[in-house]
Amino acid sequence: MAKQEVGHNFLARLGKTKLRPGGIEATDWLIQQAKIDSQTKILEVACNMGTTMIHLAKTYGCEITGLDQSTKALEKAKQNIAKEQLGDKITVVQGNALKLPFDDGQFDIVINEAMLTMLTGAAKDKAINEYLRVLKPNGLLLTHDVCILDETSRHEILTGLSETIHVNVEPLTLTEWQACFADKGFTVMQKSGTMSLMDPIGMVRDEGLIGAYKIVHNGLKEENREQFKKMFTFFRKNKEKIGYVAHVNQKRG
Repeated sequence: MAKQEVGHNFLARLGKTKLRPGGIEATDWLIQQAKIDSQTKILEVACNMGTTMIHLAKTYGCEITGLDQSTKALEKAKQNIAKEQLGDKITVVQGNALKLPFDDGQFDIVINEAMLTMLTGAAKDKAINEYLRVLKPNGLLLTHDVCILDETSRHEILTGLSETIHVNVEPLTLTEWQACFADKGFTVMQKSGTMSLMDPIGMVRDEGLIGAYKIVHNGLKEENREQFKKMFTFFRKNKEKIGYVAHVNQKRG
């Protein structure tokens, strides 16, 4: 049997660059709400290969700090940042979201996409409290995660998703996600929709026609086929039961 990789690592190896449940549609919506300019100080937690940071630095000329626990992801991010000649705008740091190595009230915006879903139990609350701590008064926390759309299928979804992407996960319902932030002192704006991660139309929108073809071509190679088909089948079968949710959470001043 072929080696089973963590889902986002597997998709990245196939060539996928947009590794978020709602794809660029959700990420773009978050950015549009944030009113970023060149003076905005941004922290991206779980920055991965640096795709969002590079887009923001190129578009707005702002300063961004990226944090990730994976040295492999940070090396890739550094390569991408150097390629775009953005080393004067973007800094990357290895660290843990549950204990951020930053002072209180340091950032205007914290971005965290596709990570809170992977934290279970008290870890979710601990991470959100850390984001709250490092934000300035009235600062924004922008998040983007998986949500459960059919409460009656919760156990089935939790078990199936964890088995499919090989990570223990805990997506929540829309109401539960909202409460996670509101209970900690945020004013919450929420947007939800269908998953684009493995959806053919969403994949073309996120990666372009050539990029989507490359991903599918790589996914159907013998060494990748089993896991690729498993992921595609799960998300297609459950497209009415799980989706993405994006939040613009403002810290109350």
